[in-house]
Amino acid sequence: MEVNRIYKGNCINKLTELESNSVDLVYFDPPFFTQKKHSLVTRDESKKYEFSDSWDSLNDYLDLIEACLIECKRVLKETGSVFLHCDKVASHYIRVTLDKVFGMKNFQSEIIWSYKRWSNSKKGLLNSHQNIYFYSKSKHFKFNQYYTNYASTTNIDQILQDRKKTAKGKSIYKTDEDGNIVLGKEKKGVPLSDTWEIPYLNPKAKERVGYPTQKPVLLLKEIIKIVTDKGDLVVDPFCGSGTTCVAAKSMDRNFIGIDASQDAVELANRRLEEMIITDSALLNKGYNSYLEKSEYEMAILKSIDALPVQRNSGIDGFLRKHFNEKPVPVKIQGKRETLNDAIEKLEKSCQGKEFELKIVIQTRKESRGNRLFELESDIEIIQSQELIIEELKEKSTVPNNV
Repeated sequence: MEVNRIYKGNCINKLTELESNSVDLVYFDPPFFTQKKHSLVTRDESKKYEFSDSWDSLNDYLDLIEACLIECKRVLKETGSVFLHCDKVASHYIRVTLDKVFGMKNFQSEIIWSYKRWSNSKKGLLNSHQNIYFYSKSKHFKFNQYYTNYASTTNIDQILQDRKKTAKGKSIYKTDEDGNIVLGKEKKGVPLSDTWEIPYLNPKAKERVGYPTQKPVLLLKEIIKIVTDKGDLVVDPFCGSGTTCVAAKSMDRNFIGIDASQDAVELANRRLEEMIITDSALLNKGYNSYLEKSEYEMAILKSIDALPVQRNSGIDGFLRKHFNEKPVPVKIQGKRETLNDAIEKLEKSCQGKEFELKIVIQTRKESRGNRLFELESDIEIIQSQELIIEELKEKSTVPNNV
């Protein structure tokens, strides 16, 4: 089979056409045994993509997975690896099948892909992760070690100090003959863990093509970079919209994609021509870059049981409990804002939204000459606890006129 192509056909039949010991990585995201028909339309509603994930029995489903894994093992090099993507529905059965084909000793990791999704669905915990099983063909598998930054709570100064074990096995700081702490070697950071927080593709992402269960290219790039090098061959037997192939091409890897759907093959080929990959501001900037509220503001919001709102100059939060079945926006007067400015900002942010109650938290004392008394607004003004205490203190220091 020629590389850097998408093939239409049965995944197992097509895998048999590949030479043994010729592939560096097999990633596949097979049906999850949801017993449903998955469908989705493109944003412009010009095309509908769908595939069936309904099976006569669990055994039929697992037979397909096992047959595919047997071929995957055959085509992989001794240094190669397989990554199988699944969710909670049949992951425990798939793990047993992987052990059966590749051997328990070749299990390397269970990667948890964690993401934020919001839903008011059925009773129970919200599903916000999927599993990716990482198995190698042998103990000689290729692995590129990557490092991440230390957590903000980590005491870096302690990490940079060398340690040693006592006779009882206790870890202590190493000191020289003068009692000075010995500094350790240069640290690269924290080795990449098996929990990956990579955002799910949002509905407006340019990368999204309307294919059901489409995965982000960033997720596949993370997998590809740790077990392959430039020029290596990546195979996806259930390539769907072609995400794996797009990721491989962007990283100068060779690829082969296989799918039984003609629509999927055409879509994958189009994506390989366009090469649209959505960057993640969240991953580039980090979670902390989205946290704009100060500790003082967070404390005020917490005291009134409000949910904080980031990146909105007019609304700082919403009360958890609605009023007359509608949300209640809250604005905290800023250090350099007049009360009138705070009210105007909240009013502007609420335009076109029929809130029954709007609240401004006053944090600074203002004189009666302020423009506030020229502004007509139905916003309720509540003084912060600090302001109330400040005014009480001032009142208590005023001498009584007898």
